[in-house]
Amino acid sequence: MNQNNKAESRLAATGPTQFPVERFAETPTPFYYYDIALLRATLEAINRGADHDGFHVHYAVKANSNPELLKVIAGAGLGADTVSLGEIEAAIAAGFAAADVVFAGVGKTDREIAEALRLGVGCLNVESAEELEVIISIASEMGVKAPVALRVNPEIDAHTHHYITTGLAENKFGIAMSMLPALMERCREAQEVDFRGLHFHIGSQITDLTPYRILCERINALQEEYAGYDIPTLNVGGGLGIDYDHPDEHPIPDFEAYFGIFAECLKLRHGQELHFELGRAVTGQCGSLISRVTYVKQGVGKRFVITDAGMTDLIRPALYQAHHKIENLTSQSDHCERYDVVGPICESSDRFGESELLPVTSRGDLLAFRSAGAYGEVMASQYNCRSLPGKLYDF
Repeated sequence: MNQNNKAESRLAATGPTQFPVERFAETPTPFYYYDIALLRATLEAINRGADHDGFHVHYAVKANSNPELLKVIAGAGLGADTVSLGEIEAAIAAGFAAADVVFAGVGKTDREIAEALRLGVGCLNVESAEELEVIISIASEMGVKAPVALRVNPEIDAHTHHYITTGLAENKFGIAMSMLPALMERCREAQEVDFRGLHFHIGSQITDLTPYRILCERINALQEEYAGYDIPTLNVGGGLGIDYDHPDEHPIPDFEAYFGIFAECLKLRHGQELHFELGRAVTGQCGSLISRVTYVKQGVGKRFVITDAGMTDLIRPALYQAHHKIENLTSQSDHCERYDVVGPICESSDRFGESELLPVTSRGDLLAFRSAGAYGEVMASQYNCRSLPGKLYDF
């Protein structure tokens, strides 16, 4: 089956993911398994949903910078949203055009700014008045005009985890709306600035689309308030969530509904472009962390499944109290038991789930931690002097 047919087949599928367990048995654990057919199907759904005049989609490289995935995403025509020079270089190496790369982040160093300007990235998203002055100074020294957008905090609570809420007024990210007038004027008067527009991002793992409607209302009001300014581009960020509990029922987010909100509610000026920065929604469901059970430990009142994967391989449960669906891929039992699923790291927070209902699980069984294609491999560490997880791809 060719790649396009595999993608179409996966897009239409409603049954559970079929893991190549035979290949898994021969692969040292833990490792990340990537279903590239599902990634291609997701990208096709994104491109269909974003088929509106002026819509441009960028992939947030921070979600997963795996080179093989980046090549597929670049091949689908998406741009790249980056937050470091390393991500810029990874995106360009994978095939993204520099002009389609956006550089965001609150702590851009002088070296990163200069190199981004030298490489010709499409836009630098400015997050403070202080950063804007540094960019102006560096652009002046280099004799270039810096393409910049101002990241505005629209003061919308997306009701996500407090670590990933970013659109409130007082935040390390972005510029409060009360501070915007002076910065808009500074961009207009500075000869070293090519003002590209306004950037917004209200948070991550958003599953209720209502905040996006509110965002459109805020942007419409800002457009009226700054009617005298040329604003070529609006960037509404990303943050669209995925279904961690039922990955097989919802392998691909409802991109038609997501993009439809902006097509319906946002009043674009003539010729104005609308940019998006999807990350988790692109790669989240195509990746799983595969681990082997090292021990099944009987405690006083609990059974513990101890895996060879830990928080060093998938930190989201420890960092965000997040939950990933856990599947036993090799148990032959029809009977289920309750287990606490934990890793080998010397931290009490190194746990993947409490009282998980799994088929009777034994030493040597293979487990899949689903929906791990975003903020999984990219956040892995070598704490406890552990090796980084391996990788396996199904094209």
